[in-house]
Amino acid sequence: MVLLQDVAGTSREQALILWFEEVDSQDVGLVGGKNSSLGEMIQQLTPKGINVPTGFATTARAFRHFIESAGLDRKLRELFRDLDVNDVKNLQERGKKARRLILHTPFPADLSNAITIAYRRLCERYGYNACQYEHLSEEEREQRELHEHCVDVAVRSSATAEDLPEASFAGQQETYLNVQGVKGVLDACHKCFASLFTDRAISYRHHNGFDHFAVALSVGVQKMVRSDLATSGVMFSIDTETGFKNAALITAAYGLGENVVQGAVNPDEYLVFKPTLKEGYKPILEKRLGTKAIKMIYDEGGTRLTKNIEVAKPEQDKFCLTDDEILTLGRWTVQIEEHYSRVRGTYTPMDIEWAKDGITGELFIVQARPETVQSNKAANILKFYELGGQSNVLAVGRSVGAAIGQGKARVILGVDKINQFKPGEVLITNRTDPDWEPIMKKASAIVTNQGGRTCHAAIIAREMGIPAIVGCGTATETIKTGQDVTVCCSEGDEGKVYEGILPFEIRETPLDDLPKTRTKILMNVGNPEKAFALSSIPCSGVGLARLEFIIANHIQAHPTALLKFDELEDGPVKDQIAELTKHYDDKPSFFVDKLARGIGMIAAAFYPNDVIVRMSDFKSNEYANLLGGKPFEPKEENPMIGWRGASRYTDPNYREAFALECRAMKIVREEMGLTNVIPMIPFCRTPEEGERVLEEMAKNGLQRGVNGLQVYVMCELPSNVILADRFAEVFDGFSIGSNDLTQLTLGLDRDSALVAHLFDERNEGVKRMVKMAIETAKANGRKIGICGQAPSDYPEFARFLVELGIDSLSLNPDSVLKTLLMVADVEKGQ
Repeated sequence: MVLLQDVAGTSREQALILWFEEVDSQDVGLVGGKNSSLGEMIQQLTPKGINVPTGFATTARAFRHFIESAGLDRKLRELFRDLDVNDVKNLQERGKKARRLILHTPFPADLSNAITIAYRRLCERYGYNACQYEHLSEEEREQRELHEHCVDVAVRSSATAEDLPEASFAGQQETYLNVQGVKGVLDACHKCFASLFTDRAISYRHHNGFDHFAVALSVGVQKMVRSDLATSGVMFSIDTETGFKNAALITAAYGLGENVVQGAVNPDEYLVFKPTLKEGYKPILEKRLGTKAIKMIYDEGGTRLTKNIEVAKPEQDKFCLTDDEILTLGRWTVQIEEHYSRVRGTYTPMDIEWAKDGITGELFIVQARPETVQSNKAANILKFYELGGQSNVLAVGRSVGAAIGQGKARVILGVDKINQFKPGEVLITNRTDPDWEPIMKKASAIVTNQGGRTCHAAIIAREMGIPAIVGCGTATETIKTGQDVTVCCSEGDEGKVYEGILPFEIRETPLDDLPKTRTKILMNVGNPEKAFALSSIPCSGVGLARLEFIIANHIQAHPTALLKFDELEDGPVKDQIAELTKHYDDKPSFFVDKLARGIGMIAAAFYPNDVIVRMSDFKSNEYANLLGGKPFEPKEENPMIGWRGASRYTDPNYREAFALECRAMKIVREEMGLTNVIPMIPFCRTPEEGERVLEEMAKNGLQRGVNGLQVYVMCELPSNVILADRFAEVFDGFSIGSNDLTQLTLGLDRDSALVAHLFDERNEGVKRMVKMAIETAKANGRKIGICGQAPSDYPEFARFLVELGIDSLSLNPDSVLKTLLMVADVEKGQ
């Protein structure tokens, strides 16, 4: 260990250099947010198994010593006297002069010496012996250092006001990678000092209320992780779009991490569920493949420090992290978040950069800072944007911020053209790195060809409350300057740019002092991509999650077509399925993985509350419309009351497909640890059929009563009501399906327009059936709820159910809060 006194004076306050081992989270004023955080992790988390590369930092005193010794303070203040950050030309001119002033002013000798000694001693840690070159001239010594055992380092800026809970300062100052030799380190440190006055940093400080001359610049010099030979990325201990606290988001791409940070590449994305991860399960909720078209590597022997090269197509087409690596990074994210929450005394979600060393195969954490957007949002206001129409879709990408923006498009391909941008326009560009910050705050929305949800530009867009869509690929070609567009990020993970100015609504609901009710208020959730956002609506869980949505939208192919892929007739359909499943040699595993992750997303969003998942209930005509479905489906005159639900599960023509559903459910409960999932059997005509289904489930590893497994049944046929006491012996609970129960009680086809006017759940016959079902279920000690449309559409029907003592109402998301208040009033009056 190099002693502080050896290179930096006799006290921390007077030191020009401090090693990471000598600082902790209390030292932001000494070495800035990044460097103090690195020291904190090295001291507190490295002993717990988290790898953090070592290094040293120049101090705030070193920066001020440089500024004061050269008389730069007065010159910079004079330069900034008439600064106007809203005038792009004025901002660029002042920034350029400030940087030039710093770069043309040499470091004082004591600072240069301190950096030189510290760097050489860092090299000694990795096998370089400085003493053997002491007899050489400085020029000769520098040449030897560049070629013999010289340590490659990352040189990063760390402002003393950065990484505060209320501001990210993301990417405002410079970073230099693969820096080697004393001269290289000194030059990079000098450039980092100058980068305190980049245009973006000046503008950012001004708009966030920071005094330009109260902020000092520390520089971190850290041993490089050879991720140029492997992978790197960014991860958050919170879902960046919804603020969902129980998921860690990990992004990854090949090469050095700067491409991910700056949004130059569309990375892979992974979601890990933290609560069951801590219990030892493997809850990877989502794996989304990115294009990863380029990677940044060392420019060996070249004129630059790094360069970008293309990634081979086979490498692009596979995930760049293994499941074990994803889980390790997820566990580290949890440890880092928990540690900083303890240190700060309040819940502190984290923004973390990681890298994998291609030589040793080890994973490392290279930075960690507090997340600054979701953690500062008001928790007592629920805000939803809802699009009121649709039009031609011009571009599709990853949504950033669950909002909607609109205006005239402005396509700008280079930062030198940002002065063309007008307030209120929609910025369309290749990528929005922090150099664009001076105009980002003026945009109504941002759309980029490149980038992932964790790039610096996305962080700043969230911080400013601006909707952005990143990774669109061709937005700058499909959208034209002057074109009216609507940028919608409120429809899930996928953001869309619509042609024209479309109507939309913003709904805000205060969540203070909501009443508690005896009747559980549950939610109907179909789309896994919206589950995290919907979980912020106060409810007691999910009363209906339909597998049909996941199968139709995420899987798209008929399960039997996947099981019998090799037997399919050659042609367009087989080609489409092949393309859809190209990452799977075993085609049925595609179905299982996609289904498990869809169910897992919904189950995780509402954990530990119950999530009732209805097994597949497509009709034969709907199954036939899936890719490859037609050869495996009969033609039925009335599929509404034909081969659907439970009747399929034990049928030889569908049994293998049902086994895939069971495999997915087993993964969710046993591998992900999401035992809050309750499978539910639809359209079960007789108790005997129910028993056969349970036997089939048991064959596939889902044994009722084992590991707390409950199985519910839909109560949607007259036989379910009349024989409710018998069904209660087979199943653990009931959920009334008011749509089918109404159609079969009244003897009408709800798909027929000829009799549609007769369909009404409030019909006295239907209400008597519902009353009988509730009374019988309760008499037999079984839970009973309702997941049909009626309570969402008709408040009086919901009131009727509450008065009967139903256990739960499962509602469409937009009906939850108003029904909750109504139920509270009914219960209060009882």
